[in-house]
Amino acid sequence: METHTFFLYLLIILLTARLFGEVAARLQIPSVIGELTAGIVLGPSLLGWIEPNQVLRLLAEIGIILLLFEVGLETDIRKLIYTGNKSVRVAIAGFVFPFVLGFSLAWWGFDLTLLVSLFIGGTLTATSIGITIRVLNDLKRQQHKEGQIVLGAAVLDDVLGVVLLALLYEFSIGGGINLVNTSKVLLFVSIFFVLAPLAAKLISVLIHRFDSASDIPGLIPTCIVSLVLFFAWLAHAVGAPELLGGFAAGLALSRRFFLPFGMAINTNPEFSRKIENQMRPIIHLFTPIFFVMVGLSLNLQAIDWSSTFIWVFSLLFLLVAFIGKFTGALLINEPWHMRIVIALAMVPRGEVGLIFAELGRTAGILNNEIYAALVIVIALTTLLPPFAMKWFYHRYKEKFV
Repeated sequence: METHTFFLYLLIILLTARLFGEVAARLQIPSVIGELTAGIVLGPSLLGWIEPNQVLRLLAEIGIILLLFEVGLETDIRKLIYTGNKSVRVAIAGFVFPFVLGFSLAWWGFDLTLLVSLFIGGTLTATSIGITIRVLNDLKRQQHKEGQIVLGAAVLDDVLGVVLLALLYEFSIGGGINLVNTSKVLLFVSIFFVLAPLAAKLISVLIHRFDSASDIPGLIPTCIVSLVLFFAWLAHAVGAPELLGGFAAGLALSRRFFLPFGMAINTNPEFSRKIENQMRPIIHLFTPIFFVMVGLSLNLQAIDWSSTFIWVFSLLFLLVAFIGKFTGALLINEPWHMRIVIALAMVPRGEVGLIFAELGRTAGILNNEIYAALVIVIALTTLLPPFAMKWFYHRYKEKFV
């Protein structure tokens, strides 16, 4: 591709993603759905203007790493302490049941291979903490009991999801499932999660000191992006996906993060807020490229829509996606209306589900038909719960006093 053509493609991707994201937001739909739609419109499914190439894939890779950095940045570990075992039960059950049901349906119901079934089950475990937080904020329920339980569960769900993603990544590049490699990845990921946040916290102290002494603007975003990219390289070096490094860096630099075992490093909430404010424009520049690339990677014209397979597949896994999360919420001792709201809040897969599906596609594990069906499931689980939650709160508002 010639340079000027690449510039034109990038311009179209950024502006179209913004336009469709804005339209989605005006329709009270998560903006990620708009960005995904932009890719479908621009790609081979509709207009065929842009084809994914290596440069765009690299930009999308940066976008996904920065997206996980933002997820880590917004993760509040303390929520798990405040909400206690209810969040833990919701998270673990909401992680295990969709995975087991999704894997079982793919393995026995559709006779798919072991690795494909694992990726499908993994995709269904995800919960988009960003969409969940946004809906609870809109409804002004984030600080209420059910909101705290959901946020605590979403934190643990994210951590479990990233660990599962590391395992699936190892399976995809290693050519199959190996107990030794699985143990190695779990060990390395555990060490990485313990040491990386501590290292990032120490480095952030140095960045803070240099920032106060620097006369040149832009030191914070330069250093933080460098730190995230270094952690991404380090994660790959220990056999985990690069985006794990972004998540660990964001987790450590969050102003809501605390170090366990009594290790104390003086943290400055104002500096952490400064990091968030200066990094968000960069994150919001790159992450839409990833979601547009997901849409560009879909070729809906190549799918036989008259085939009953894709409709049955999508419908059954959509039911699994809902049932799995509802099962987790039913295990806690709360009034029925609160359990329903908690279940609905845990359903959106959003960007996290797309990350799982995209990893499976790029590794050559998910074919175009299964990938498209999973994207449909992810889109519907992202789109329907916010409307259902708003309706449910309005319908039973007297119970949520």
